[in-house]
Amino acid sequence: PYLSIKDKTTFQDTGFCILPQLISRQQCDILNERLEQVFLGNYSTGKCPDKVPKIKEQRRGVYEQQNPKTLQIINIWKSDDKFCEIVMCPKLGEFVANLMEWKGSRVAQDQVWAKPPLSSALVFHRDSPYFDFVPADVLTVWIALDDMDEEVGPLQYVYGSHAWEDHRIGSANQFFSKNQNNKSLLHDAALKSGHDPSNLRYETVGVRAGGAGIHNGRTWHGSGKNESPTRPRRGVGIHFVPSDATCRENLHGGMWKKLQ
Repeated sequence: PYLSIKDKTTFQDTGFCILPQLISRQQCDILNERLEQVFLGNYSTGKCPDKVPKIKEQRRGVYEQQNPKTLQIINIWKSDDKFCEIVMCPKLGEFVANLMEWKGSRVAQDQVWAKPPLSSALVFHRDSPYFDFVPADVLTVWIALDDMDEEVGPLQYVYGSHAWEDHRIGSANQFFSKNQNNKSLLHDAALKSGHDPSNLRYETVGVRAGGAGIHNGRTWHGSGKNESPTRPRRGVGIHFVPSDATCRENLHGGMWKKLQ
């Protein structure tokens, strides 16, 4: 992707930027087909992802389970050649390094979030606290695999929240909220950083399939419930760290403990 000086300045000021098109819709169609196969245990590389949910009612379809929980896959690049091409794209790595002013970048891991129809909201959080690297810099490229209409609960960013202090980091077991109160952690962090929660500015990543949201790991972000009765809401996030990042010593249960 092309990065102008204005885009870079905007990113530094807001903590995020939005690209209307990063990959083609045709690529999204292929990735969505491959995604269903990975959920069903069919891996083009023969290797299992680091985490993949079990589809208990395969006859109903991947996104039509009785309990419409959000489905997560970690490191799908290990299992599927098409996803690997996107996640490990050298040009994307160069783009990230330029944006963050790193000497180079590495993929820490990827994550697929697939929200079935009527699935829960994603609680607002930061990505950086869940990594155990030195330096602690993280950048996430989130690629929409479906059209992000308001109905499906698109990703939202909070302007300037990457500059807030670290009074509140959230926790992994609070990622999903069955009601729409998915901003309690965010509001607590805002107050402790001297910001009025009622005055926060949000930007919705309302892109078409193939568009992307790119955010600093310290930027607060989340998404609403998928209100659609029929449409899944799918996306893949790629978490990058500096090429010289190393594992922090004396780890205590961090979500990601080594670079790929």
